[in-house]
Amino acid sequence: MRKGGRMYVFWIVIVLVAGLLAYIRLAPHNVMRWHHAAETRAPLGETALDGGFIWREDVGANGPERLARLDGIIRRTPNTQVLAGSVDDGQVTYVTRTRWIGFPDYTTVTLDDGILEVYGRLRFGRSDMGVNGKRIRGWIDQL
Repeated sequence: MRKGGRMYVFWIVIVLVAGLLAYIRLAPHNVMRWHHAAETRAPLGETALDGGFIWREDVGANGPERLARLDGIIRRTPNTQVLAGSVDDGQVTYVTRTRWIGFPDYTTVTLDDGILEVYGRLRFGRSDMGVNGKRIRGWIDQL
């Protein structure tokens, strides 16, 4: 391949990568897809999933207070914003983006019948490389 042809391929690759990164950063959030508790009723404690993590805890009557405290901790996490819900609803979904590329991870916190569930999962890819579990454990440790 001639030098001019290589440069052409180089610029095509650059444009494709830039387009992919822009899509990752700017893709709209589908609230109906992400704002829900885990479909799997995991046991109490932690459960690692492909591309996600669930923490479930029996908080009994302390549930509303514990949910409110956890909400405050999560809202102070860098690159995190509320996608939907509220503490008063008993369910809040957050979007946390990675620092450099901006990959979104979705975390839904639900309080139902005295069970506090924190369900984190990725949007793109197959493996979160343990990031959601690490983040959720960090939040729980702060409680």
